[in-house]
Amino acid sequence: MEIKRRGSQSSTKGPEEYFTGNVRIDPLFEAPEPARGFGALVTFEPGARTAWHTHPLGQTLIVMSGCGWVQYWGGAIKEIFPGDVISCPPGEKHWHGATTTTSMSHIALVEKLNGKVVDWLEKVSDEQYLAGLKLERDSQDREQ
Repeated sequence: MEIKRRGSQSSTKGPEEYFTGNVRIDPLFEAPEPARGFGALVTFEPGARTAWHTHPLGQTLIVMSGCGWVQYWGGAIKEIFPGDVISCPPGEKHWHGATTTTSMSHIALVEKLNGKVVDWLEKVSDEQYLAGLKLERDSQDREQ
């Protein structure tokens, strides 16, 4: 048995080629072979997001704090909140991140296939990302 204490693993900044804005990645675990699991706590500052990407064996996101957006290719942007669990099937092109005004943290769980957990694609354009503002406005209109 191994216990990894909080703060015992170094945080890293999300690389600019795969993320837009300020993103911090805190590794949680990487299961030893033959297991394939990997987990990280990822924190997005307002306006930050991933590039479009896929996962060979899918991805599970567990929102821990804040408010964010997630979208799969060809689908509508969806708001996500603490406690929400998002399951992305293998090979599904998607992105996720914070809203324009609120940070968001989630736990990301993936499995390695031949040592790989993600295939990075093009960045989410500002136009694609800012389509989430309509979602925010629609939500505010319903609350009033």
